[in-house]
Amino acid sequence: MSSAVAALLSILDLEQLENNIFRGNSPQAGWQRVFGGQVIGQALVAATRTVPAERSVHSLHCYFVRPGDPTVPIVYEVKHIRDGGSFTTRYVEAIQHGETIFTLMSSFHIDEPGLRHQPPMPIVPPPEETVPEELKAAFLQSMPPHIRAYFEAERPIELRPVDYSRFLPGTQAARKPSFAIWMRATGPLPDDQAIHRCVLAYASDMTLLDTSLAVHGRSVFDGNIQGASLDHAMWFHQPFKANEWMLYSQDSPFSGGARGLSRGQIFSRDGVLIASVAQEGLIRPLQKNV
Repeated sequence: MSSAVAALLSILDLEQLENNIFRGNSPQAGWQRVFGGQVIGQALVAATRTVPAERSVHSLHCYFVRPGDPTVPIVYEVKHIRDGGSFTTRYVEAIQHGETIFTLMSSFHIDEPGLRHQPPMPIVPPPEETVPEELKAAFLQSMPPHIRAYFEAERPIELRPVDYSRFLPGTQAARKPSFAIWMRATGPLPDDQAIHRCVLAYASDMTLLDTSLAVHGRSVFDGNIQGASLDHAMWFHQPFKANEWMLYSQDSPFSGGARGLSRGQIFSRDGVLIASVAQEGLIRPLQKNV
């Protein structure tokens, strides 16, 4: 197991303080606020630990209420909303400094057969053909130092955009509001589907906000956009392995009022739709100093 994946699993391994109360920590990576995917993953872990093992999460709906402080622990309080014959519902509040910073409502379901359909996976190059070294080097050189340091360090989630060129200097032209990226955990994970779903929930917040900016020729990396996740919803369709390649196909149908709506479909490498995502984020243009 890579050290980065081990660190991620440690972050997701919450400490239980009392019945339905858990505590999680943040990596000390120098970020000013807690990464949204981290609090989604940790809240889902807290909810999952109060649900029978034979029931898997099939949907979650979140609100980011306040920025998280990475220098202090986050307390997660789980409320039992319903325990039915086939569905279980949990509500989780994430608390810091005596205030709610995040909420999650999640639903769990027993495995049962039913009708089935799905869209085809987009036709894109395989992950092995998506990252020419010269493009990767140019991409990293264009990033602010703290962002470049993050991408150059060992990471728990590997990201391989199908089109790296949109991030390069001089290419900030309006583009289609769509984006595709290959991703996977960078090392083996325990053989527990609940962990794979929590890891994917963690990864699902990556790159999605930027999709709503592409049509405007902007990026969260350009330094004059105030970006933040506002809410996040996710539906899990099929069992999967988060340490195998998955295609995250994203699009943005609307932006306005300093907010952008983005959607994502996550496919296994062999074309099975394993999860769907929707997110609204803050994409507020900042005034440049003259």
